[in-house]
Amino acid sequence: MSEITVEKSFATQIVQAIAWRSGSQVIAQLIMWAATFFVIRILDPRDYGLFAMTQSVLVFLSLLNGQEFTASLIRTPELTKTLIRQVFGILVLLNGGIALAQVLIAPLAAQYFHTPMVAHLLTAQAALYLATPFVALPSALLSRQLNYKVQAKVNLVSALIGAGTSLGCALAGFGVWTLVIAPMCVIWSRALGMTLAARLGVLPTFRLKGAGGVVWFGGAMLLSSLLWLFQTQSDIVIGGRSLDARHLGLYAEALFLAQIVTSKFVPPLNDVAFSAYARLQGDRETTGHAFAKSVRLIMFGALPFYVGLALVAGPFVDVVLGPKWDDATPIVRLLAVAMPFLTVQVLFAPATTALGHPRLQVWGAAVGALIMPIGFAIGVRYGAVGMAWSWVIGAPIHMMLTAAFSMPVIGTSARALLRAVMPAAIASAGMAAAVLAVSELIAGMAPLQTLAILVTVGVAVYGGLVLVVARPIIGEFAKLIARRGAVA
Repeated sequence: MSEITVEKSFATQIVQAIAWRSGSQVIAQLIMWAATFFVIRILDPRDYGLFAMTQSVLVFLSLLNGQEFTASLIRTPELTKTLIRQVFGILVLLNGGIALAQVLIAPLAAQYFHTPMVAHLLTAQAALYLATPFVALPSALLSRQLNYKVQAKVNLVSALIGAGTSLGCALAGFGVWTLVIAPMCVIWSRALGMTLAARLGVLPTFRLKGAGGVVWFGGAMLLSSLLWLFQTQSDIVIGGRSLDARHLGLYAEALFLAQIVTSKFVPPLNDVAFSAYARLQGDRETTGHAFAKSVRLIMFGALPFYVGLALVAGPFVDVVLGPKWDDATPIVRLLAVAMPFLTVQVLFAPATTALGHPRLQVWGAAVGALIMPIGFAIGVRYGAVGMAWSWVIGAPIHMMLTAAFSMPVIGTSARALLRAVMPAAIASAGMAAAVLAVSELIAGMAPLQTLAILVTVGVAVYGGLVLVVARPIIGEFAKLIARRGAVA
């Protein structure tokens, strides 16, 4: 097979992997959001405030679950059965330990938040960790082969199970327990599906002789994850101590809405990117070009979403969440301004880590773990809105410092990244001007009609401007789609 044919075959694998991974993520999220937004209208903001308190503990311990060690299975040139069994053993030990730790920590967390209910919720949620080895290990083995088709099917089934469970529990009056039971059903159904799909026929071993490389690589990624957690959960820890449950719930759900793209759609792309960059080790020029292109294509979809969310935050919150969530509008608007910087920032880690520089991911996470908590500690004095302002100020600083660490290794530059973002920025600015003008004309109209008109105008204007100022991007999308069938 010629070198050109091999390159085309690899490109086709990447495109198909993106299509399955991202496509299934979109469908699964639509299923979950349909249920989530319905449940939000049933439950009370206080329920989400209680749930947010448990997440500050759950997310912290989840980062100790060892999924970072499975990344070594994707990067290693030669995969052995012994290595698979060793990683399996690490996952079992870590997750059994943190499940027990959460049960022990639960009463202390309840005392910290002055809310006894937190202890009961955390104790029940400890069962989530026991499913992790049967999700993480099979997923890594399938991802190594760029086999996201089977994973997509499992994720879709688990999403349907989770959506049905959440709706049923909410309608049955389970209250905050709805937010505990539904994720439990999702992860355990995924565990069963992934284990069967990967045909995981090995048992864990706790003898780690010869696994030094795995431990070092996984340890570096684990450290960066802990630092990232400290950054992203410090707002809830700080806010949970100073804000009441309702205002904490308003902030938590506003952050959920603002981070929809960054937390739900970018991670699947990063999963595929990590596998692809791992195969491009040593080809710095190709990696730099691929990274700039990925930034351009992702911001082409993400930037107009963030700009649009900032512009229509009022009617959007009123229509989607309901009138009792109206106080979240200014928080959503501010967070939407900060999220483009966070989106670009999280794209650096898969590239630098796959290229063999996990220390850069650690450095970037350390910067965020320093900047953001300081901002939250200051901002919380001004309530939930003040914490949102911390994102507006801190996210751009974090992004620029991370870029400074990472660009020399990836093989790109600030000028290249600016050129990559510019087409989407110009089209988004034009869209913003049009939406603002129309919003003045229809002031006083009902929220649903206002939202429908503004979204229609925004989509139409953005699409038209893209045809004028960013036609090459349309060509790139067309090539990606056409390439799927280029190689037999």
